[in-house]
Amino acid sequence: MRDTLVLNASFEPLATVSLKRAVVLVLQDKAVVEQEHPGLRVRAQDVELAVPQVIRLCRYVRVPFRQRAAWSRRGVLVRDRHRCAYCGRRATTVDHLVPRSRGGADSWLNTVAACAADNQRKADRTPEQAGMRLLTQPFEPTPADALVLALGLAGREELNSWLAVTA
Repeated sequence: MRDTLVLNASFEPLATVSLKRAVVLVLQDKAVVEQEHPGLRVRAQDVELAVPQVIRLCRYVRVPFRQRAAWSRRGVLVRDRHRCAYCGRRATTVDHLVPRSRGGADSWLNTVAACAADNQRKADRTPEQAGMRLLTQPFEPTPADALVLALGLAGREELNSWLAVTA
């Protein structure tokens, strides 16, 4: 199931959460549904609720200014659209350009999405040492870009009006 966009009480995009978390926030009266998936419902014994696509928190949450998006394995896969940086096939792993055993860091610029076969073939070497060429160069997304990437391309089109604040 898709992630749900969470807006602050001031309508600023904050994050994405799972459907389960979004429903819990709405049922606890901590958030209200601003936009729902048409025709989809969540049902329980005593409750029926539209599947939320966008929720807004009832109370304003002060968020410290983030200059950088936090690095994560999932974030790298989403940034690279689950495509291997070496062959273009579906990627399921994250590869370190400079291996961690050689001092490479878990960072946006040192990691790329890779298929398991290419990740094993590269092994504990740099791409140059392994004779492998990168199809795309790694980059560091802004916090706003990371939020948009987490929603996916289709999510961006559906939620364009809510994300106009971050663009």
